[in-house]
Amino acid sequence: MDIGMVGLGRMGSNMAERIRRGGHRVVAYDRDLDARGAAATGGLETADTLEHLVEMLPSPRAVWVMVPSGNPTEATISALAEVLEEGDIVVEGGNSHYKDSMRRGASLQHSGISFLDTGVSGGVWGLEEGYCLMVGGEAEAVARVEPVFRSLAPSPERGYAHVGAVGSGHFVKMVHNGIEYGLMQAYAEGFELMKAKEQFGLDLSQISELWRHGSVVRSWLLDLTAAALEDDHNLSSIQPWVEDSGEGRWTVEESVELAVPIPVISIALQARFRSRQEEAFGFRMLAAMRNRFGGHAVRPSS
Repeated sequence: MDIGMVGLGRMGSNMAERIRRGGHRVVAYDRDLDARGAAATGGLETADTLEHLVEMLPSPRAVWVMVPSGNPTEATISALAEVLEEGDIVVEGGNSHYKDSMRRGASLQHSGISFLDTGVSGGVWGLEEGYCLMVGGEAEAVARVEPVFRSLAPSPERGYAHVGAVGSGHFVKMVHNGIEYGLMQAYAEGFELMKAKEQFGLDLSQISELWRHGSVVRSWLLDLTAAALEDDHNLSSIQPWVEDSGEGRWTVEESVELAVPIPVISIALQARFRSRQEEAFGFRMLAAMRNRFGGHAVRPSS
């Protein structure tokens, strides 16, 4: 099928390329001229404006928005609402708050435009490994875009699901990221404890590699941890400063609203706040993991 891609940052570019490799036509747009040029050099069709992108796609259209959450997403979807037509579909793959997605979906529905909020997990590795996709929206619209979802997923049978109504995709992705906080924090604390046991002179790189094979704590996050420790045994090249993208906060806020206790995720979020106040190896590890799976920036050690 034909699909438009708005937003050619690293994630958007990788997704557009994987969709193209799946045999679909992609028309890409980014307001940054250099980003459009790089996409064109890579073999993608590009549009100069949103209006041009809409003109290049056959009706009914599907346009995937992959820009930063908040104001950039709000402005992009508002602009698309002005140029799309009844029967078209907007797919939003950023890390938006699910309540914003519900509001945007309702607003677009007034114009006869369908909205699919799509949580995307896979980070910078998704181009080759595929993405886990959590899709919210009407079943008819999901079915129309399903060929693209299946091309983006790790395989046509796994890694993609229609999880519910509009808003549910980003809600599930929010909880996914909250769980991620807890898993990362557990690894960081365990490795920090081993590093502190100087009596044994433990090789953390060796242990992380050991645990990857057959242990009950093996995971992709552990794979990334092992790679980070192999490159820098003490993680001395980065500061122990760990950002939070917002979804961990939203998960904790939702737990308060629903009166559902999530102590591990809550404490993991608080630990990230603490990372900005004190020095610790565990926080270096958290920063390294975020960099490995998502390409998130780290603060180089001076």
